[in-house]
Amino acid sequence: MELTEKIARDFARTALGHVAREYPHKLDHVMSADEDVLPPRVLHPCFFGSFDWHSCVHGWWTLLSLRRLYPAMPEAAEISALAEETFTQEKLDQELAYLSRPGSAGFERPYGWGWLLYLHLEAARHDDRDWGERLRPLAEAFAKRFHQYLLILTYPIRTGTHFNSGFALTLAMEWADCFDPDLAATIREKAVAWFTDDQNAQAWEPGGDEFLSPTLSTALLMQLALGPERFPRWFTGLLPELSLGLPKTLFKPVHVSFRADGKIAHLDGLNLSRAWAWRKIAAGLPVEYPIVDQAAEAHLVSAMPHVTGGEYAGEHWLASFALLALLAAE
Repeated sequence: MELTEKIARDFARTALGHVAREYPHKLDHVMSADEDVLPPRVLHPCFFGSFDWHSCVHGWWTLLSLRRLYPAMPEAAEISALAEETFTQEKLDQELAYLSRPGSAGFERPYGWGWLLYLHLEAARHDDRDWGERLRPLAEAFAKRFHQYLLILTYPIRTGTHFNSGFALTLAMEWADCFDPDLAATIREKAVAWFTDDQNAQAWEPGGDEFLSPTLSTALLMQLALGPERFPRWFTGLLPELSLGLPKTLFKPVHVSFRADGKIAHLDGLNLSRAWAWRKIAAGLPVEYPIVDQAAEAHLVSAMPHVTGGEYAGEHWLASFALLALLAAE
């Protein structure tokens, strides 16, 4: 399964329908006084939609990515117009100022941080617009937070939800390789220190509300950290029975019982993020493993029917993860 213009337009229409939809909304917001009780559009004039801040950020990553890939599709002009309306200097200054509030030190750490950097990386690819330059101060502010955070983070966080270290740092490292070599070096150093000795993974997953694979998220980060020469040996130590399709849980799409529940709906995201991970990992292995390609396709096919047109609990974010999987070879 690959990205087509039909899929791109479907994803674009879906994201256009929620990045500026304020409610329902779940805030990551610490209140110190009555005057801090404010609606999302006031707190976050750029990223007030999509149910929560981080989903709005990666909803915008989806839209800008699709605009770049399909500039002639009818939705591209709407994306451009909404981006011009959204990414104004005044609104971005307010997003930046929010980070200086008391209680905002841990705001969206680390998942939202990683996605904001990834959004800036995509925005910088649009040579016909200055969105990259407009977003750069906000991206640099989050990069500074990553520098500070990695100084004090003794142990990685391996859970398959927003707190996962591997996923956020994978996004951050792709950005840092272009904009902040010191951060890229620090992430690589941390990844090697944390995960070099990982072997014979048992893959006790999935958890009931996970949208990331703890095992494969670690592998994606190590693929970037180790590079093409060292990664294959490390990965075959992590999964020594890879050719046999073991551990089985990594190769079998997960079952989603009730998509109206936002946490249960996370499992559709797990199928998509596993598809992305398997596709990226396969591209970095010197030997072909048909079982890896089959696992990637099975996970993607399982989740794609539920990306759009369903419950808002999934629709406000799943297209971003589907797009990651579909663009894994880009």
